[in-house]
Amino acid sequence: MFRPGRAVTVVLVAALLLLLSSALPGTHAFATVDRRQIMLQAMAQQGRSSAETSMVRTISRTTARGFFNFNKEEEEEEEEEQDTGYVDEEDPIFGVFFGKKEAKPLGMERFGQEVGQGGQAGQASQNSTIAYLARFPEQYPAVLDEWADPVETDDATMALLRPLLKNTNLEKRALTLIYDANKDGWDPAKFHAKVDKQGGSIVLCTTKSGLKCGGYNPKGWVGYGEARGSIAAFLFRLDGKGSPGTKLLKVGGPSMAQMDLPESGPSFSPDALVIPMLKSNPRLARSKLGSYYDRLPDGGNSLFGKDSNVQLKDMKVYHGVYAEDEYRPFTDAEPFALY
Repeated sequence: MFRPGRAVTVVLVAALLLLLSSALPGTHAFATVDRRQIMLQAMAQQGRSSAETSMVRTISRTTARGFFNFNKEEEEEEEEEQDTGYVDEEDPIFGVFFGKKEAKPLGMERFGQEVGQGGQAGQASQNSTIAYLARFPEQYPAVLDEWADPVETDDATMALLRPLLKNTNLEKRALTLIYDANKDGWDPAKFHAKVDKQGGSIVLCTTKSGLKCGGYNPKGWVGYGEARGSIAAFLFRLDGKGSPGTKLLKVGGPSMAQMDLPESGPSFSPDALVIPMLKSNPRLARSKLGSYYDRLPDGGNSLFGKDSNVQLKDMKVYHGVYAEDEYRPFTDAEPFALY
């Protein structure tokens, strides 16, 4: 005769045995057909009722994981377990915790330097990624062995600067002279009145000895007293030695590429190229390389060569030309920027 209390006890004992056997080292995480058959044979030998046997048969199909999964069959659960074993060969830790990388995480395609290097990605996906890079080319340090092509609207001075702008937001964009210290004044307030919130720019200085040098500021200025970081920033010298110029990359990460101080002129890091425009000495420029920007190829630690401080003959700032309704990047503060 079927006894409900006795049946419940049998069911609980059977479930407990299954859970314990699943937890033992060397056993499978799920109940197997062999264990179910052994238990059913033991119950048949003890003369258990058909109702009790049916309950145990159901419980034996249920595991610690499947108990809340509507009694799915073991074969389905094992297949599901096998599907989660993805390992990323390039980054195995990522694969363990996050699974297989999505081609379009959150609906956005990935982009990076690998674009254009072949592979199995479809042409449409590659074209889309190249479009991303065309809009956001400054995710990597400046290139040293490639030079930008001329732009039809360049004057003589812009033509000297153009090759340096390879892989920047200004590479193919027309330039305009927005600030000329000799005309607009050697004064921080006049400098910021011209250049603030205009986006990326390139600064060209000429020392009294005739050296032409400067720097590319991808984030521009806004005059809020913040340090604006960019890994794509660089300094340069136009030394006329058979190449368009010498470029000095940002080092130590993107931080403090430009010190955007309203009381000062251009300041590429706290010391690499600083033109403070002091009232007592407005044409002073100083340089100390190595901490934030690369040294010269010969190991020199000043952009000006042997001198750490020089007097400037002129200083000019060029910006890109944008249409009135066109998006202009980096025209406001960046309080949480990590690049």
